[in-house]
Parts: sequence; structure tokens; C-alpha cells
Amino acid sequence: MKIIRYIDSQGNFAHAALQADGTARVIEGDIFGEHRVTDRMADEAKLLAPVQPFAIVCIGLNYKKHAEETKAELPKHPVVFMKLPNVVQHPGEPILLPTHLKSDKVDYEAELAVVIGRKAKNVSRADALNYVLGYTCANDVSARDWQKHGGGGQWCRGKSFDTFCPLGPVLVTADEIPNPNSLAIKTVLNGETMQDWNTDDMIFDVPTLIEFLSGSTTLMPGTVILTGTPHGVGAARTPPVFMKDGDSVSVEIAQIGTLTNPVRNEA
Repeated sequence: MKIIRYIDSQGNFAHAALQADGTARVIEGDIFGEHRVTDRMADEAKLLAPVQPFAIVCIGLNYKKHAEETKAELPKHPVVFMKLPNVVQHPGEPILLPTHLKSDKVDYEAELAVVIGRKAKNVSRADALNYVLGYTCANDVSARDWQKHGGGGQWCRGKSFDTFCPLGPVLVTADEIPNPNSLAIKTVLNGETMQDWNTDDMIFDVPTLIEFLSGSTTLMPGTVILTGTPHGVGAARTPPVFMKDGDSVSVEIAQIGTLTNPVRNEA
């Protein structure tokens, strides 16, 4: 099932299931619990990110070719950092380039996002995918100057400016993607393909990440895991390519869809 989240014409937040003919049917109940697809057509006034995350847990350096392009050693354990939940941006809404804490080195990162569907703690790798509600596209937008030089040695500052985590356009339930590590993934910036690879290049695959992240730690329903980005990021190019006001950036993942956002300067 492909699930969208939206605001209706009365200002209510709701979920709906996309149909083969392009229409959407209202979902009653909690997508993380009991719910059903009704016969009512969705009154969609504005498309939103498919979930508002409980937490956003991110993995760095998780593609072999990306580690190679950044001249980093392959990590022995997943490299974990966090984004604040308020950085989520909706499909079609702008990524804002920081002007107060100014950055002119804002980069794109296409990522597969995993949405946890039920409480997960000390989950085995073999059972890990049973805790997944579904998958969506993500852009782990990164201010490289703040990430590398302005965060006191931590990545979170450069990764957590407002709008730095576009998600969408749909949440595809786990039953439709039995193997999340066999998906084509790409970034297109202003019509030019910048990243074009496959999730099978992950150093730590999705089940391994869930096993590791749930160790002695409860992952709550609605936790979003960003699983890393493939090679081709702007910072690793010669010369570097960073996003600028007026750009358009898209993340495309096979079996999920295309997430597109304009890029604008922060007001």
C-alpha cells in the first residue's frame, strides 16, 4: 500500500491510501496501530511528508563508494547521528538555505528512509524487517561548513537547520518492498543526475541497522531511520557543487517515487 499524509480543506490532518487510478481513499485509525482503508475519497488540500517522525536517527558513511569518495575508512560499526524532528519538510516545499547562521555549502544527500511501525528493542537481524511500517524517500540536506567546522566535532548542527529533511511523497508499506537493499536511488539537481546508484552498496544493510539501533534502546513507532547516501555528493566533486537559491532537487527511489523540492534562501 502507498500511504500519503495530507491536510484536507477543513484543515484536518489525515492519511489516505493511493489507488491504481491515482485517487486516494481515506484511512481511518492509526497507521501505527489499528486502521482500515475506507471507500471515502480523500479531500486533499495539501500534501505533507508521509509521517511526522517521533525521532530521526541517521547513518553516515554507509555506502562503500561514498566512503571511497570521501577518503574515509569503512566504519566497523554504523556511524550514528541525529536530526531534530522539526527539520522535516514536505514534498514541493522549499529547502531553505540558512542566512542567519549563514552557509553557502549546502549539499544534497539522497537516502532511503525506514519508518519503524512498532516498538523495537533488542531486535534480531532475522526479525528486523517485521518492525518496519514502510519506506519513503529522504534528502539528508547538509550544511558542510557547519557540519565539519561549526558543530564542535558533532554533525548535528550542520544537519538540523529548518527544512533539512524533506520526506515523501509517499510511504510504501513494507510488504511491497521485501528487500530494501535492492533499490535504485538517485539525486537530480536542476535536471542533471548527481547520484545514481543502488541500496545494495550499503555497508550495513537495513536489517543490520535496525538490530544495531534497537540494541538496549527502544525505537518507538514513527522513528525514521535515514540509511546513508551513495557517492556523488556535491562536497566530493571537483569543483564542489552546492545548492543555491532557485535550484530544484529531486530524490528518486525505485518502487517509491520522486521527492522534489525547490531551494530558496531563508527569509
